Amino acid sequence: MSGRALITARGLGVRHGATQALRDVDFEVRAGEIVTLIGPNGSGKTTLLRALIGAAAPSAGTVTRAKGLRIGYAPQRLALDRTMPMTVARFLALGGGGRTERAAALEEVGAPDIAERQLAALSGGQFQRALLARALLRKPTLLALDEPTQGLDQPGVAAFYALVARVRRTLGCAVLMVSHDLHVVMRESDRVVCLNGHVCCEGAPTIVSASPAYRALFGTEPEGALALYRHAHDHRHDGAEAPGCGHGHGGPVAQAAAQAATAERVD
Repeated sequence: MSGRALITARGLGVRHGATQALRDVDFEVRAGEIVTLIGPNGSGKTTLLRALIGAAAPSAGTVTRAKGLRIGYAPQRLALDRTMPMTVARFLALGGGGRTERAAALEEVGAPDIAERQLAALSGGQFQRALLARALLRKPTLLALDEPTQGLDQPGVAAFYALVARVRRTLGCAVLMVSHDLHVVMRESDRVVCLNGHVCCEGAPTIVSASPAYRALFGTEPEGALALYRHAHDHRHDGAEAPGCGHGHGGPVAQAAAQAATAERVD
């Protein structure tokens, strides 16, 4: 894996009151890579992301961040009073940067014409692009996205992940994404990390996609397809031998992506 370590966690644990949300997590994000965190509800995905970027305090272990690290963060939820007028331009201004920088950020995310639109009037995809543009104003070396496709339809999900990959290529930043039981398998992520209170499986798709262990966890799709999977856990976490994680295919998205990939090969 190329690139310097931007964030390194060793033996990381996080508690929420009496609940142990994460335990014994060893984790690293390196410059330029896209890492996707997946797992069931309550598995600690958002908790891990927040601990890594310094928004949540660990109860055990260490988190080390590279000197000069700039983090652009788009949260999972944003409390928005829909009765209060606020344009996208004003929303971006709250995140800093001048007018030229804000216009460039909207251009970068493919939404240059929404600056004067009211936030409350945006579609789901437009709102996610506004959040991404705001994160880009920090000129991040690490882009942290918590469930960035929440509320989008299937074409919107595919388009947003393709946008994130393009932003990574253009800016050269690393990307750490949380996905709610869906993830981009072969085309957009360099590494997939599955959580269930700890790291129970991970790998670089380009290396492990042909291995039996990877297929048992994530299933298979035609090479090059943009595949979305639902990921369910049916294994034990007490150290005993047990079957791998169960899986199910993402249905219409995976099928449509496979058809598109086939069409591209035919053309």
